[in-house]
Amino acid sequence: MSGARLLIIGPPGAGKGTQASKVAERYGVPAISTGDIFRSNIKGGTELGVKVQQIIERGELVPDSLTNEIVADRLTQADAENGFLLDGYPRTVEQVRALDAMLAPKNAALDAVILLEADADVVVARLLKRAELEGRADDTEDVIRHRQNVYTEQTAPLIALFSERGILVSVDGLGSVEEVADRIASGLDAQLNSDAVASR
Repeated sequence: MSGARLLIIGPPGAGKGTQASKVAERYGVPAISTGDIFRSNIKGGTELGVKVQQIIERGELVPDSLTNEIVADRLTQADAENGFLLDGYPRTVEQVRALDAMLAPKNAALDAVILLEADADVVVARLLKRAELEGRADDTEDVIRHRQNVYTEQTAPLIALFSERGILVSVDGLGSVEEVADRIASGLDAQLNSDAVASR
């Protein structure tokens, strides 16, 4: 199957990046990570990169208006014409509305949202180990748990919203990379095939 408009969400450390690339490859769509776009612009010293770096250095979140602009621009590129996989956006209900507005002119909408579920304690342990291996001294347990809490607060309304729309595919994010990838594939196939049937 090729082409689908997808989003992957899940707590920090649940393995979204790894699974995103696998899903994107399977459906022949680009994996679009707002974090990667920000990082490459910062590294390249672009006007956007300078702006984003100043915001991050102040310890603030990149505002919705700027993030929306970046995603809107990325979705107009040729490789995203038949679908995409978003990772890291939308994070808020306001951003979901902005994405809806971007897709509306094409009579398009998200086809499925993959929710990677993972036990908080397991994820925290995984991130602490990663911090140790990569020498990230500021990734303490308190900092990691705070990030998990922020994720939960921000994402709960999104999970409810996508569930209401009938496009949420919940997947157990714990296990080997292959096991999780298989679960995602089964869940997405069921969701996308039911959509195809409904739209006939």
